[in-house]
Amino acid sequence: MGDEPIWQPLHDLLQRIAEEGRNVAFWLRDDDAIEPTPALDRLLELTARFAVPLGLAVIPAFTGRPLVDRLRDESHTTVLVHGWSHENHAAGRGKKCELGAERPQDVVLGELRDGLDKLKTLYPAQLEPMLVPPWNRVAKALLPQLPASGFKAVSVYGEAEQQSPIKLVNTHVDIMDWVGTRGCRPHSELVALLMAELERRISGSNEPIGVLTHHLVHDDACWDFMAKLFEATAGSGAVRWHRVRELMI
Repeated sequence: MGDEPIWQPLHDLLQRIAEEGRNVAFWLRDDDAIEPTPALDRLLELTARFAVPLGLAVIPAFTGRPLVDRLRDESHTTVLVHGWSHENHAAGRGKKCELGAERPQDVVLGELRDGLDKLKTLYPAQLEPMLVPPWNRVAKALLPQLPASGFKAVSVYGEAEQQSPIKLVNTHVDIMDWVGTRGCRPHSELVALLMAELERRISGSNEPIGVLTHHLVHDDACWDFMAKLFEATAGSGAVRWHRVRELMI
């Protein structure tokens, strides 16, 4: 585990949770995979080293056999459906969104079915039918239609709504500073966010804590944070990193 003072409060909280006989579910989602890259190699090596299952959101429109070949022996990796082409269809200066209400619903659902079918063909053993909307945004009107299109879950960002027509397996801690530096958020800020999520689980929430990463744009601080987090949690009886399949039941 990192020896910096900012990590000590997390270490203490994990120790308290373990001493109380509790166990908190974590999961890891990484977005925007298309093809093999050095950054993907680094992600796969790091997660395998700490035995952290990886949910890899793949963009169907632009992926193919090279990524299939690279992931074939990565048994800890699950493939998820990252929209269709990760193309922004939002009008004007609206927040970027591929799966919004700007286009006819049948067109959007048709693309999603195409994406799911393509990845099922490429990854018959590694795919889970979880939709990861690009930019973590999806029109609410689409959600009730997704099960009929073959999806069993959706993953966006933030606390999951209590009432949803499809299972939500969300992420809660995004390590990227998208608004500011576009690099890693300060480690102290991320530790505080993790502790807040852990406290919410202690208070009664049973939602698994999702950590969100984007391997293609990581700086050194991102990789360093991930290694320190995995080290801290791997040696703790308070945390179990889950495969996506376990969270879709």
